[in-house]
Amino acid sequence: MTADLNEIVEEIITALGSTLPTPVTITTDTNITRDLGLDSLAVMDFVMVLEDKFDVSIPLERIAEVETIGDLARTIQDLRGRA
Repeated sequence: MTADLNEIVEEIITALGSTLPTPVTITTDTNITRDLGLDSLAVMDFVMVLEDKFDVSIPLERIAEVETIGDLARTIQDLRGRA
């Protein structure tokens, strides 16, 4: 992973840590819905937080492709590169 991608992952983990009811070990392979138990509404709320934090807009079709924290970080990195 690049330094930029590592920073994005760390920001995601930090943001997630404050929204999860119990502490969980989060890695790039962590599945957002299965491992973290987030429902679709919680995922959308979390995505909005990340959009504000990274100043990007994540299209719904891109969100549908995201399964893991690593996928999410790469999506954000890609969208930031287009800005």
